[in-house]
Amino acid sequence: QVQLVESGGGLVQAGGSLRLSCVASGRIFVINGMGWYRQAPGKQRELVATIASGGSANYADSVKGRFTISRDNAENTVYLAMKGLTPDDTAVYYCEADHRNRLGIVSDYWGQGTQVTVSS
Repeated sequence: QVQLVESGGGLVQAGGSLRLSCVASGRIFVINGMGWYRQAPGKQRELVATIASGGSANYADSVKGRFTISRDNAENTVYLAMKGLTPDDTAVYYCEADHRNRLGIVSDYWGQGTQVTVSS
């Protein structure tokens, strides 16, 4: 089992910045892609950004130029630096990791989520 724990959410004014962190722990063999998703009230969960183990990143159009995803493979940690936040960014942000075990089986793990609230 792999556990993911997010931190760094909170309340911020429009135009402000936050940095989310997500640490993976447990019986880790290889973590491939990691990512951040978010879910606003009444909406479906959506992709924010993903990052491969080699560092290549992918972003949702709505956050390009404002959010930066990064990771520390040695620490099994993924970050999301957010700037220029708007009320539309208000959501619960979830960390996700693709883990491959010793048998080659790939499983998807999710954190419990961290709330980001942007006031106007």
